[in-house]
Amino acid sequence: MPKPKAAKLSFLAPRLTAIDTRTAQPAPKVADPHYATPEHQAWRAAVIRRAGGMCQAPGCGRTGVRLFADHVRELRDGGDPLDPANGQALCGAHHTAKTASERARRQGERYHRPRPA
Repeated sequence: MPKPKAAKLSFLAPRLTAIDTRTAQPAPKVADPHYATPEHQAWRAAVIRRAGGMCQAPGCGRTGVRLFADHVRELRDGGDPLDPANGQALCGAHHTAKTASERARRQGERYHRPRPA
């Protein structure tokens, strides 16, 4: 014997509506004023010059692309902002990956702190 079809209640409107997330925009990024100083610009040039205009990520070595002077130990983590030894030249892909990795590490530390005894 076939099962009877369930009746549809088409006259009831849904209680939940979808939110259009395409209209939600993040706040504009504001660069730290440190990055606009002549001292930082000189540090950036020295780091990229020392790298020979090549990405220093292991196994990359890309040349002829825009390079970012990246702080090995990030400023938020106590890295020296103008020490050339705290700098490395990275291509855009490796700079983005390193920044995301450091941000995730920091977030993990924030949520996995040991509880005080």
